[in-house]
Amino acid sequence: MRSAVISAFRTPDLRRKILFVLGIIILYRLGATIPSPGVDYQQVQQCLDDVSRGDSAGIYSLINMFSGGALLQLSVFAIGIMPYITASIIVQLLTVVIPRFEQLRKEGQSGQAKMTQYTRYLTVALALLQSTGIVALADRGDLLRDCQNGDQILRDQSIFGLFIIVLVMTAGACVVMWFGELITERGIGNGMSLMIFAGIAARIPAEGKTILDTRGGLVFFLVILAALAIVAGVVFIEQGQRRIPVQYAKRMVGRKMYGGSSTYLPLKVNQAGVIPVIFASSLLYLPNLILQLTQSQTAEPSWWQRAIQTYLVDPSNPVYILIYFLMIIFFTYFYVAVTFNPQERADEMKKYGGFIPGIRPGQPTADYLGYVLSRITLPGSIYLGTIAVLPNLFLEIGNSGGVQNIPFGGTAVLIMVGVGLDTVKQVNSQLMQRKYEGFLK
Repeated sequence: MRSAVISAFRTPDLRRKILFVLGIIILYRLGATIPSPGVDYQQVQQCLDDVSRGDSAGIYSLINMFSGGALLQLSVFAIGIMPYITASIIVQLLTVVIPRFEQLRKEGQSGQAKMTQYTRYLTVALALLQSTGIVALADRGDLLRDCQNGDQILRDQSIFGLFIIVLVMTAGACVVMWFGELITERGIGNGMSLMIFAGIAARIPAEGKTILDTRGGLVFFLVILAALAIVAGVVFIEQGQRRIPVQYAKRMVGRKMYGGSSTYLPLKVNQAGVIPVIFASSLLYLPNLILQLTQSQTAEPSWWQRAIQTYLVDPSNPVYILIYFLMIIFFTYFYVAVTFNPQERADEMKKYGGFIPGIRPGQPTADYLGYVLSRITLPGSIYLGTIAVLPNLFLEIGNSGGVQNIPFGGTAVLIMVGVGLDTVKQVNSQLMQRKYEGFLK
């Protein structure tokens, strides 16, 4: 890997792309530290110290993790990349439900451009909705409930002042989306994934220092060893795949003969990526959000509020862990079924004269692909669920605040390892292209 990085910086074109990506990430992190107009920065920092000792930030931990801690600071980029991720997932899932989207997906580059445009529109709407909700909670003092002065983090609480903050946060989400698209077009790797990677990586030093200060050097050393073991396991599983052999028959096109080659169809063990964890985490935060919006400080909580408080708020509760684990398994199967269609793959192979040795083309091939996919999805879903609930099982190792106080745990490690592997692969592929050009010349 070190030789690949050195070779990349020695290549002028790749060096420009890497420096461009680093420049965009620096701008992104700079915007994540600039407070929105009308926000009392000193009061927010004081409240964050109180929140780190409580559990009120748990409901926002997923968004706060993706934004690199910018959400609870109410910065310009507080919303971060989360609206674009949600919009992309929604549009991708709608391709199965809406025939128009399915037709656009098959039209190639023009259809993809149209779907990207729909994703941008939906991103703006979600960013506006999300920023409005966060500002409303901050105005009521419910965003940082463990802070004594949580209702004073906004200096200007008039309608116009709140509107300006919402507008700035929505514009910040649009700028972050633009940054991600610029990285994808002019840089290396997937822009949105790299933005998430930068946000997560920015929090690791502070979380490590918290564990070192509160738990001592021995626990910190054990956490580092556990993190390395988890990263090694995630890399091993993420690289695992089932290779189905595919043989292409010879065929004549004009005066040329094509085909006659053998290749394979790779099916990853973790075909769904980190999407099931995001789905499950988002749905488990909804009961907590409903509880915060409906719970009164004076009235006696009802039976369903007590049930949510008991089972769906504390991440270390066995019921919470079991529900979280089962939801990840369900969403893994659901997302794989949506994104991978065995019938389409079988039709494509049949169209170009491809077949699996020992399997007849057409419906038997589709049935075989579906059977293999269901077999490898089970260990993939169990792996995802195990990695995701590890921070919940070892919650006491951290600062006893929330799941995200354990670095290299759950969603964070899955995203960081996946993005890192994908980026390194793209760098290596571009280096190989340039090496082959030099060899041919």
